[in-house]
Amino acid sequence: MKLHQVQAAIEALAPLTLAQDWDNVGLLLGDAETDIHSILMCIDTTAPVVEEAIRLKADLILSYHPVMFDGIKRLTAQGPNAHLYKLIQHGIGLYSFHTAMDVASGGVNDVLAEAIGMCSPKPLGDFVEDPNGPAYKVVTFVPQQHVTQVAEALYAAGAGQIGHYSHCGFQTEGVGSFLPLDEASPFIGQRGKLEQLQEIRLETVVREANIRQVVAALRKTHPYETPAFDVIKHQDVEHQLGLGRVGQFEQPASLDTILDRIKVNIQAKAVGIIGPRKKLYDKAAVCAGSCGKIIFEALAQECDLYVTGELKHHTALAAQEAGLTCVCLSHTVSERFALKKIRPSLKKCLPHVKIRVSRCDKDPFEWKTL
Repeated sequence: MKLHQVQAAIEALAPLTLAQDWDNVGLLLGDAETDIHSILMCIDTTAPVVEEAIRLKADLILSYHPVMFDGIKRLTAQGPNAHLYKLIQHGIGLYSFHTAMDVASGGVNDVLAEAIGMCSPKPLGDFVEDPNGPAYKVVTFVPQQHVTQVAEALYAAGAGQIGHYSHCGFQTEGVGSFLPLDEASPFIGQRGKLEQLQEIRLETVVREANIRQVVAALRKTHPYETPAFDVIKHQDVEHQLGLGRVGQFEQPASLDTILDRIKVNIQAKAVGIIGPRKKLYDKAAVCAGSCGKIIFEALAQECDLYVTGELKHHTALAAQEAGLTCVCLSHTVSERFALKKIRPSLKKCLPHVKIRVSRCDKDPFEWKTL
């Protein structure tokens, strides 16, 4: 399988348009025409991970964090980016999905929400546009005897798709009126004479990618010289896409219960706890890694628990003053465990590619009890 085919499979799960605009995601190093037989997944592309990839004869490193954020000015065998130089020498590609996989359904934040026992989690903040583009409603008015052919033309052009259903539309009877002027060539009626006739209001939905061809099909099929139609953009307030997750527990849980879930499901060895220790917690928010000001969305939605990787000092103080209990797992600990959960989805898309999770990829911190 070619690298560009692997890219397409990864991006079907985590489209790059889901990533935050400051991020650096996608293929960072490699040749799109390279054959890919083996992938090594990791959080950070460190020197030990590169050596592991070489030893395992991996063709691609699929890294959560981008190894390149700022411009690299030197790439030498002895410099600080020597491990990247080795990747080039051995023909190993490098791909990062970072915040695209944070936002994606079934991605890192969904896995983190599931790990602490959250039910039906929804995105918390830093919302992005749907990669399929916004939905539109197309409304037109058609003489009764022509409505079927117009509707079929719209559906054939890509309208009427809702989830797993096609040909979705609605029709309402009404009376249309028009007066053809001297320059008109009316399909029905006469110049200078007001016409009123039974029409059908036909409405259907269409994604942005198909809107032009649907409008073209409407103009071509509609019997009127100048058909009347509306194109209305939807605002989907129920299915937003963004970072973090917010939701409730199936039953209110104690902090000890939640910490036990973290220990078992995330395998965290230590946590930092900020704020009050309440008897029970009902509504929680999570955000893997370091999510900056998104914690204030958790406060705005009246969460009583926030689980994340790390918090800046003054953000932690603000949470404490607001009475929000926060559990910090360490940046990469809040993310690394999710790779094993994401791997089966990738394997399903890439059945002929060997996919491993790195054993050399580790938290840069070593936690010890003093």
